[in-house]
Amino acid sequence: MLIPFEAPLLPGILVRRYKRFLADILLDDGRELVLHCPNTGSMKNCAQLGSRVWVDIQNKPGRKLPGTWELVEVAPGQLACIHSARANRVVGAALKAGLIPPLAGFAVQRPEVKLPEGLSRFDFLLSEPGECVVEVKSVTLALGDGLGAFPDAVSLRGQKHLLELIEVVASGRRACLLFCVMHSAITHVRPADEIDRVYGACLREAAAAGVEIIAWSVKPTPAGLQVLGQLPVDLSPATADRC
Repeated sequence: MLIPFEAPLLPGILVRRYKRFLADILLDDGRELVLHCPNTGSMKNCAQLGSRVWVDIQNKPGRKLPGTWELVEVAPGQLACIHSARANRVVGAALKAGLIPPLAGFAVQRPEVKLPEGLSRFDFLLSEPGECVVEVKSVTLALGDGLGAFPDAVSLRGQKHLLELIEVVASGRRACLLFCVMHSAITHVRPADEIDRVYGACLREAAAAGVEIIAWSVKPTPAGLQVLGQLPVDLSPATADRC
């Protein structure tokens, strides 16, 4: 299943990324533009100056910037989608199409749901029959030999989400943490203990408590994002830290 971009992407070169949400891009047509960088993480290994990039240019009324950085070539022939919000859109479309078998069979899919217990807003609530809370995390950090890891920076928010997913399971619902892997070279995933040891500990505790941990491959291309299939997740013990 290919989910196309809303408009054709334009190629260029990354000049610099700065202030987290800004990037200077030199387009192939000679224009140098300041564009939105839609990623809150460190973008480790995905923001090398001079990298080949693809951007979405849409001069819509009210926009402060003329476009958005979408893809980067991290190595020859290897692409990553750095637009974090795309993960939710891709997963939502894949859920509707029944392309994620571990989460198939639900009649109702609601995005961005805040549970009555006052927990965080979760990405999806699947229901009928039963209920399953789904939290999606975008994975773009590749460590070599097909290995991907999350997070790419210390994530207090991610730690909080895992603790709350444990509460969801304790309440009798299903809960799932879904790693949406948007990097064409990643074939398996693990927690990035070397970056956020507490997150790794929380992830293992969540799995032990019954939270389902799955990873799904999404291949980025300039034409769109192609939903592929499930990837293995390695939760082997790495440290003695606790969440």
